[in-house]
Formats: sequence, C-alpha cells, structure tokens
Amino acid sequence: MNISTVLVANRGEIARRVFATCRRMGLGTVAVYSDADAAAPHVLEADAAIRLPGNTPGETYLRADLIIEAALASGADAVHPGYGFLSENADFARAVIDAGLVWVGPPVAAIEQMGSKVESKKMMDAAGVPVLAELNPAEVTADLLPVLIKASAGGGGRGMRVVRSLDELPGQLEAARREAESAFGDPTVFCERYLETGRHIEVQVMADTHGTVWSVGERECSIQRRHQKVVEEAPSPLVERVDGMRARLFEAARLAAEAIGYEGAGTVEFLADEQGEFFFLEMNTRLQVEHPVTENTTGLDLVRLQLQVAQGHRLPAEPPPMRGHSIEVRLYAEDPAQDWQPQSGTVHRLEIGTAPSVIPANAGIEAGHGHGAGTLGSGVRRDDRVAEFAVLREPGVRLDSGVVDGSVVGVHYDPMLAKVISYADTREEAAHLLATTLQRAKIHGLVTNRDLLVRVLRHPAFLAGDTDTAFFATHGLETLSAPLASESDEKLSLVAAALADAAANRSRARVGGGLPSGWRNLPAQPQSKSYESRTTGKHEVRYRITRTGLEVEGYEGLELIEATPDSVTLLVPVGRAGSADEPAADRARRRVRRRFEVARYGESGSDSGLVAVDSPLGPVAARRLPRFEDPSEHIAEGSLLAPMPGAVIRLGAAVGDRVEQGQPVLWLEAMKMEHTITAPAAGMLAELNVTAGQQVDVGTVLAIVQPDESAENTVDADNQE
Repeated sequence: MNISTVLVANRGEIARRVFATCRRMGLGTVAVYSDADAAAPHVLEADAAIRLPGNTPGETYLRADLIIEAALASGADAVHPGYGFLSENADFARAVIDAGLVWVGPPVAAIEQMGSKVESKKMMDAAGVPVLAELNPAEVTADLLPVLIKASAGGGGRGMRVVRSLDELPGQLEAARREAESAFGDPTVFCERYLETGRHIEVQVMADTHGTVWSVGERECSIQRRHQKVVEEAPSPLVERVDGMRARLFEAARLAAEAIGYEGAGTVEFLADEQGEFFFLEMNTRLQVEHPVTENTTGLDLVRLQLQVAQGHRLPAEPPPMRGHSIEVRLYAEDPAQDWQPQSGTVHRLEIGTAPSVIPANAGIEAGHGHGAGTLGSGVRRDDRVAEFAVLREPGVRLDSGVVDGSVVGVHYDPMLAKVISYADTREEAAHLLATTLQRAKIHGLVTNRDLLVRVLRHPAFLAGDTDTAFFATHGLETLSAPLASESDEKLSLVAAALADAAANRSRARVGGGLPSGWRNLPAQPQSKSYESRTTGKHEVRYRITRTGLEVEGYEGLELIEATPDSVTLLVPVGRAGSADEPAADRARRRVRRRFEVARYGESGSDSGLVAVDSPLGPVAARRLPRFEDPSEHIAEGSLLAPMPGAVIRLGAAVGDRVEQGQPVLWLEAMKMEHTITAPAAGMLAELNVTAGQQVDVGTVLAIVQPDESAENTVDADNQE
C-alpha cells in the first residue's frame, strides 16, 4: 500500500523528526496539536495541522477518536505514532487500521502481547529469552527487598518506584498506580527484583512483512535518573568488552521478535551484569527516543525504514555493520540539584552550535527580548557544524529538538528540550565533542541539566566505560550537578555583565552617550550593579572607569579592551599577582584575553531581569537586582513554595498539625509526574493556602510551617504577657 501523507499522532521533537524524513521522501505531513502547542514548531512545519481542544494529554494526544478524525479530515493515509502517548496502545492501532489508514507500526497482536509486561515476560521465558521473575506485589516479603514497582502498560520512568522496606510498599504502590493511570490510562503495576547496579542494554530490531528480522545494533542506556534514560550510546562499552555477548544479545532479540511475529521497528531491552549475563526487561513496540545513535552508527534512517515496511517493502537479508561511536544526551528543563525538579517557562534562546532554524519568517512565536534572541522573524539561521534530524556519517553533532527560541515549556508534557547527539570514529572523541558542544551552547531562560551532562561526559568513570545504573549515586549527584563555572569565574562573568549593562545604558542615553560610563572630571564613588545567582547568591559589582582604565573592587590588573551591550572583552590576570614595580611586559605575559557574550531578557530599561553570560569559563545566569528592595516580596520563614506550576492532587496534613522535617505536606502533579512537597523543618503547620485539585503557579506559597524554635519563642512571649 502506497503512502502519500503521514499524520504524526504526537508532538514536539519526535513529530519534527518524523516530518524531516517525510520531507526527504517527498511525503505530505499533518500535525495534531493541543491548545498549549498551538504555536509549537511541529505545528508550523507541517503541511496541515488539526487542533485537539484542550491542554492535558487526556484531553488531546491520548484521544484516539480525535486523532483518527483529524487524519481522515486532513486527507492523510497513514498514521505514525512516534513514542509515548498512544504509540503502544493496541486499541489505537486497531482503530487506525479499521478506519482504512496505514498504521506505521507493528501488528496489533504484537502490541497486545508486549503491552503487558507481566504477560510478555512469560512469553519471552517460553521462547528461550532469559528473564527476571515477576513478583506479585501482594506476595513481596522482606527477603525479596529491594523491589522495583513498574507500570505494566508503559515506560519512561512513569509508574516506577524502588521500595526498600515493607512499610513503604502500600504507599508506593498507590502512587505508582496513579502515575501509570495518568500517563498510560492503565493503573496495572507489578514488582520485580531490583538490582542496585546493572547495565541497561537494548537491541534495535527491524522486521519486514516477509519474514526478515534484523538485530540492527545494541545501545547502552545505563545512566538514568528516576529510571529514565539520560545518556545513551552505541555501541555499548560493556558489549564491546565481553567476548561473545553481542552475538548472544542479537540472538535473544531476534527470538523475541520472531516469537510475536513482529514487523517494523522495535527495541528489546535487557538488564545485564558486568560479566555479560543479561535478562529481558521489556520490548518497546515503537521507535525509541535514543534511536539516533543507532542511525549514526549504521547509516540507516529508521523512520524511513518504518515507512517502507508499512508499505510492504522488503529489507535486505542483513543489516549494515556498525561503525564509529555515537552518544546522545537528553537536555531537560530540570534542576538535578533540587531532586530533578522540572522547570517551566520561556526558552529565550536555544543555540546548540547555532543549529539552523527551519521555522518560517513571522511564524508567530515570540522570541526573547535581548541580544541573540533568535532569527525567527528573519527566517533561516545557518550553521556549518550541527545538523538537525540528520543521520551523521562523518564526525559531528546532531540536534533533535522540539523547541526553538521563544518556545514555552509548559506543565502538561515531558520537560525534554532537545536530544544532542555526537558521532565520531572513537568513543573518546564522541564524548569530548559532545561535552564541548554542550558547554559552548547558549541555553537561556530555564534551569537545565546541561552542566550535569557535561560533567558526566568528562568523568573518568564514563570515559572508562564504567556506566552502570547507579552512576549518579556512586559518583555523587551534588558533585556532578555543580555549575561548570566556578564561583570566582562566575563573579568575573558578572563583572562582564555589569560592563555590558553599562554599555547598554549608554547606548540609550540621549545626552553624553559617547562618554565612558560613570565619567567624571574628578574622582567619584564606584558605580554599583547587583546580581543574584544560584551559585554565588547576591553579589555586588563595584567599578570605576578612570583616565587610567578600569578599576574593579576585588580585582587587580583587570583591563577592559572593549565593552558593548552584547559582549565584553577583558585582559584577566592569572597566576601570582607580582609587584607593583614589575615591568609591564612581564605583567602582560600573565594576562589572558577573555571574551564574554552577554544577553539580557526583560522589559526594556528595567533594573530586574535575566542576564545570561556565555564564555569558555562556563555559562552563567543571574538576575539583575533593583536598587531598592520591595518589602512585599519577602517570603515568611517556613514557607513551602511551589517549585513548578501544577495541580495539587492531595494533602498530607491539616492546619494545626505537627509535622516532622521531610514529612509530606502535599503532592503536586506536573509534567506527568508526582512531586512531593515536604516540611522544611519540624514544627506546626500554621497555614495551608491550597486545596486538592487547585492549580498553582511556580513560586506560590502553598503552606507555612512554623518551626519548633519559633513556636517556643511565641509561647514564651505569650507567657510573659
């Protein structure tokens, strides 16, 4: 059956990825979108787009009936499900086929058989694939701990919990069921033995309708947070090291696919130990998030193969051999140092090696307010180094992203901003290339996991291939998530920010704009600009520009070469300070020329707003502080603030209750995950400002805990009266 137009029943990065291949094949494209995604890049790139009224997945991307109506109304003749949402929903696949549309995916029966992780393990065991025994939650005993609770109908870390004590089991089961129901529409969960350390290895399979089954190549996805992959690579360092492991893996994956009559692209996932023994975890009957690393190491376009298989084409007898090495990282809007809290808001700038934008001019997405806010208004932005959605055959970097400058990351969907993928001849080269590209990237507007990713890629254990599932616990999340810029480098970057801000002010001045900032005939007090960052807290930059040059308090020998609103170039002393009468030539030899790029976001002329400074020292983001503080902005001691926008799903305490430090006070649901808000200290719950079901914005004061010490002081004061 021929395909002419493809509707992608998904959003964001994967929709754009499928569209890219469709364009290369000369196929038409149709997007679906929620109200929250009305101005999203995947909508603007498609030939046609159909609105799904509402915002939440349950109202939109999980509505099979609306998506099929959209396909028929738009004239699409095929549906590609992407990953997540309905991609592994057998009823959806059946409805697509019943509507006379081509389903770009495996047979319905295969989806059903693999859709239940409980039943799929039994089937794989019968087929001769090694498995970990499934445990009934009601029969878990202390000697079986720790166990992992898993959602039977989904993946991606949703509905997964590690349980180390029987007391925790009932509550964690309840939470896992709620999360699974919200994400997949099925609350079924099960347990299995949890291996504290292991290697997550998966095999990409591709099968046609004529009986050919490929084991295309393996990937290693061991570095994970909350059971969701963060770094993925092909080939696997473990498989490369263990003799004969690849052949055994490929045979197990082939047996799994043949056992269910599989067709199309799929992934068989295994948990392995250091000796090369492995156990079946699950089979994902769809394209994986991490498929680009397999594409780069094989030269295959897996989406193209999916579309060809759906049209009845034959695969060659054998897949191409793997060559080189490819590493993918998932760039998330989240704060690893704060328990991986997801972030929401505007992405002012996302420039990974100045990747080209394919959004047309005047697309209607609001760009950031500041230097380098993007080129959406003027069309395509060019680049020689980074390719979007392309199979790499030469060393380089690929970007697969669902956001562009000005995109808004909301609370209804996963907070992944982009997948950044490197390809090189060797693993070490691929890691260095990817780390350097990420460090140089301009990512403005949201806290991300970028610094963590760079530190992982440069970590000696990672470079040695020691990448088990306990990587973050073993090497310390606090260390790995530390900012790339040291405290001293950040303060120097804020000096550059102050000088750029001053240059911007002078450029707007109507009188004396050509004079140096703060110029006076006689010596004057230093100028002052204050900033607040996550690393240094509040920091004041005090400086003067005199006849003899730049003077900055706390720095000696700093020389200003150039300052514009967009960039600052300084000569920075290094090494020992030297003596005052030291020859100028000797002092100059110990100074390094550094250039800082500065971008500001916020209302024009405002003293408050985001300033982003990018340099080889590391990215720095800070907030410009006003000269005078607003007393109304002070937050009471013991306040519990909403770390992100979301919905209050339940309460754990009432006003007047005594709470212990770390005790759950309420739970928020945001970005398809539950987030627990706990008491910051032991004391009394003095205020509770929300109710179950209420939507809250980031920074909302949810509750106030009056700490014990404060409570005792209050009682003493009452007694004295």
